Amino acid sequence: MVLLAKDQVGVPYVYGGHTPQGFDCSGLVYYVYGQLGVSVPRTAGAQYDHTRRIAEKDLKAGDLVFFLNANHVGIYVGDGWFIHAPETGKPVEGAWLNVGYWHDHYYGAGRP
Repeated sequence: MVLLAKDQVGVPYVYGGHTPQGFDCSGLVYYVYGQLGVSVPRTAGAQYDHTRRIAEKDLKAGDLVFFLNANHVGIYVGDGWFIHAPETGKPVEGAWLNVGYWHDHYYGAGRP
């Protein structure tokens, strides 16, 4: 899962995108999990509702991390790092979970 998510780094952000031609945040999760045969809903809010809540201290690679009232999602890859499709004009990238903007807007984590 982690390697597949990392392989998408650099793919352009496309609103509503869920293929390697372009991703939005939940589309990236939908694609990565789908490639591994795991069915998850298509939107960040529905993905949040579909997961079992876990504490931040219990995060494992492959867990989902949510921000902004579950309007944004990323895939946790370990050591405080997650992969996500941030916004228009920025490609899929990694970011620190506990630093700056993402720390301030952290909403919770879940495990499908």
